[in-house]
Amino acid sequence: MSSIRKGLTKVEVGLKWDPSPMGASPHDLDIVAATYTADAADDPRGRPDYLVHFDSRSPDGTISLSRDSKTGQGFGYDEVMVLELQRLAERYTRVVVGVAVQQHPEGTVFGDVANASVRVREGHTDLAEHGFAEVAGCTAAVVAEFTREPGGTWTFRELLQGFETDLVTFGSEMGSAR
Repeated sequence: MSSIRKGLTKVEVGLKWDPSPMGASPHDLDIVAATYTADAADDPRGRPDYLVHFDSRSPDGTISLSRDSKTGQGFGYDEVMVLELQRLAERYTRVVVGVAVQQHPEGTVFGDVANASVRVREGHTDLAEHGFAEVAGCTAAVVAEFTREPGGTWTFRELLQGFETDLVTFGSEMGSAR
């Protein structure tokens, strides 16, 4: 794919899932992006500089959640996050993207959510697409990592690493994914 050799510029992460059965509590999944700076060289996998998640966007507008579903109802991808990597300030060298199940009292995990899947694409090119069967017992998962190379181009690495934690803790730990 020539666009990857040139470096990624604008990426879209889409998330979809089927609504809960009638009478059951709705399933609410969220896309979360964490940004890391070059200054974090002593701990590049530590706490992010900032998080973008439901009803938010990055301070500079380069990462935004354009659709946020709380039920999975609708056609296609219910939740979509756009990352304009080429516009990120040079101090940002890494962006990690994950998906989290909003915790309900009953402790919902990915295995409880029907037909959940995530897609990462640039333009009309799919970079990755998969479900969550491998992390069915988890409440959150890292699905992608974008890294700025020394020449300034952004590269993509597909991940699927599950976490059994709440959303707040996931936000601070998602950078540890390998």
